[in-house]
Amino acid sequence: MPSGNKPFTIVDLNNFWSPSGGGVRRYHLQKMAYYESLCKQNNQQKALLVFVMPDSKTYTEIKSDSLVIEHVEAFKFPGNWEYRFIWKRSQVEPVLAKYTPQIIEVGSPYILPTVVRHAAKKVSPNSKLVGFWHADFPVTYVGRPVAKKVGAGIGTFCRKEAFWYARKEFKDFDCIQASSKEVMARLKKNNLPDPRWIPLGCDIHMFAPSKRDENLVRELKAGNPERLTMFFPHRHCKEKGIDLVLDAYDILTEKLGHEPAIVFAGTGPSLPAVQETASKYTHVRYIGFVNSIDEMARYYASVDLGLALSGWETFGLSILESMASGNAQVGANAGAAFEHVTESKAGIVLNERTPQALANAIVELYHSDMQAMKQNARAYAENYSWEDCFKRQFELYKELTR
Repeated sequence: MPSGNKPFTIVDLNNFWSPSGGGVRRYHLQKMAYYESLCKQNNQQKALLVFVMPDSKTYTEIKSDSLVIEHVEAFKFPGNWEYRFIWKRSQVEPVLAKYTPQIIEVGSPYILPTVVRHAAKKVSPNSKLVGFWHADFPVTYVGRPVAKKVGAGIGTFCRKEAFWYARKEFKDFDCIQASSKEVMARLKKNNLPDPRWIPLGCDIHMFAPSKRDENLVRELKAGNPERLTMFFPHRHCKEKGIDLVLDAYDILTEKLGHEPAIVFAGTGPSLPAVQETASKYTHVRYIGFVNSIDEMARYYASVDLGLALSGWETFGLSILESMASGNAQVGANAGAAFEHVTESKAGIVLNERTPQALANAIVELYHSDMQAMKQNARAYAENYSWEDCFKRQFELYKELTR
């Protein structure tokens, strides 16, 4: 534990940070907001979070007595990517030497954990090293894609090699946090250091049924009170199930007897297909990238159900936001989506990833007791506040330093 007047200090690094990113960005924004408010809540400085933000130049931004952002000049990926990559000890050592933190958290698995380990050994050897498994990359980005292209055997081999790489990167770390019980079990099985379950959170006050906008509801229903309405704010790529949704639309229309309304938000590789579908069908619309959380909450609360079709989520922040807004879910049969849907009893699991199966699941949910499932969804989401997440995490930090 820290001595004297020095606060309990956490230095947080993550190359998955992006100015317009999804779940990882939301995690860090919520974490920064939580620590920024600590000194205001308690009228004293108990902890300090230092977020190391990959940026175009190096400078220090003091947000409060309990939050500092250290902007570090970092390599920008070419093209339209907004990610920057910290990969040298010279980028990390000055920050660690400046703060000598009790905890150093690394949220991305590529190169950065090794860089941080060596930098800490040199300038802050008493720091505890903690990982956060934001992306289940051996399965999501290696094993499953390779298996689909060249066969299950090669996919299994590549997944094992990816876990070998992860063990090498996180060597000598004190623990790795995971937000999904399924993922945590996989980390244990593959001998990653001391996996701990830290479920992420949801702003249950911002995302709530009370955000329902009756004018928007009437607009989406377009004269038919029975019209099914859905909101898809996920990245437009196959991993998130966008192809299933687009290919299921005609089947769904035939089964329902009316054209359902689907609102797409965000961007991704499949954006042209989304825009083409929106131009083709009256009740399909694309609203672009939504920067406003209020606007996101309004759309979530004004539709009938949510689609959580990615089987590769390590927590699924958008799933919890949808559930907190009172939406029943059609969820994937793996990952965090499966956990949320089955544990909440607030939806239906999609056991087969085909457009026909998706249409059948949506229709089944539409004709079920959706009101009960909506209530289950909200009740479940209320168990996952951001405050609870960071309190649990801080207790883990203190445990590691004792």
